[in-house]
Amino acid sequence: MRTLIFAVALLTMPFAAQAQTAAPPAPAQPTTVQAAPELTRRIDSLPALINGTGDFEGAFDASFKAQVPKAQFDALGAQLRAQHGKVVGIEQVNPRTPHQAVVRVGFEKSVATIQIVVDPAPPHPITGLLISQVEPRSDGFAQIEADFRALPGSAAYGIYRLGDGRTPVAEYRGEAAMPLGSAFKLWVLAEAARQVQAGTRKWSDVVKLDTRSLPSGITQNWPSGAPVTLHSLATLMISISDNTATDTLLRALGRDAVDAMVARAGASDPGVTLPVLTTIEAFQLKSPTNADLAAAWRAAGPDGRRKLLRDHAARLAASKPDAAMFGAKPLALDVEWFASPRDQAALLDWLRTRGGAEALAIMAVNPQTPGDTGFAYAGFKGGSEPGVIYGSWLVRTRAGQWYAITGGWTRPDAGVETLTFMTLMQRLMRQVAD
Repeated sequence: MRTLIFAVALLTMPFAAQAQTAAPPAPAQPTTVQAAPELTRRIDSLPALINGTGDFEGAFDASFKAQVPKAQFDALGAQLRAQHGKVVGIEQVNPRTPHQAVVRVGFEKSVATIQIVVDPAPPHPITGLLISQVEPRSDGFAQIEADFRALPGSAAYGIYRLGDGRTPVAEYRGEAAMPLGSAFKLWVLAEAARQVQAGTRKWSDVVKLDTRSLPSGITQNWPSGAPVTLHSLATLMISISDNTATDTLLRALGRDAVDAMVARAGASDPGVTLPVLTTIEAFQLKSPTNADLAAAWRAAGPDGRRKLLRDHAARLAASKPDAAMFGAKPLALDVEWFASPRDQAALLDWLRTRGGAEALAIMAVNPQTPGDTGFAYAGFKGGSEPGVIYGSWLVRTRAGQWYAITGGWTRPDAGVETLTFMTLMQRLMRQVAD
């Protein structure tokens, strides 16, 4: 149940990527950031550098060259050219600061998105270079679907135009229930927002941290009983996928209330998920020492699962799951939280229309969108474990159109590739960005 923080480590480093932030929905404002002349000069040098004819020694600072020597850089450039052809030019520059930009670099067959950082001090060498994705020039929904179909295991996705209902723009197995990993935490956020909107809770309410879960997160290392607001718990849960914060928030809201939100927010078959497990319960059930309980869980319906949790509460609490039990192999993928792309789109639409400004702001802390799409708003929650990856985005274009973009990939026999999945989802995003 890990958060998804994605970067493609191809020409990296020592580049510290800055997480994008986004505010709640507001009219898009034109950027006022201008690239410094030294940044423009370094951007103009990228085609020659990647094509193997540029001045590598003069272009990069010493720390970059220590981590990516010229031989390695040249090999990476040769790999890119073999796959995508030579670089033919710079197609778009989106400055983030005077000395940092997201650049679209055109190859003969593809277009790469590259983040570049230069030192503000003379001679202004490149200190960071990161390729976040490379997409084919002929990209479109048909090609993206073909690439999803080619994934080993099972995959599904959907783009839905929100407004008067949820209109599919593109969809592949949109009705298929997929394991969500930590993307289930959107249900917890939605229930917290509902209770706040109903006046039974306030975001400023304080609760105490309770039973620790495994990472991801930070609060598993905080003192037991530390006082934390609902807002802080929700923000940690969504932005860094903090599992202990999630479990504390879920218990504070009430499992029955979160279960009801699964149906309220439009899940087509809530029974496949109910009752909503805490993350530590999921880890406990997945533990090989509790294989018999996991088997019973699989065979039971929602009421039987609730009884299992009650009857074996002491045994589960005594379990000591360890993150090492996962290794790199999938483990008990049917002890999970499940929803289809259509279900997740309905949940995102509920949050958009009924969750309130604070819930949308929390979703926007770590939006995980490509740097060049320029959405006026982007909110995100994803999840992953060996064999499972899922991502859900709520976005608003600069023209004002809302979309839910959601999908996942799972395979029971091996791990899934985060980069492959995220590249596909980012390609989907670009189809609706304006």
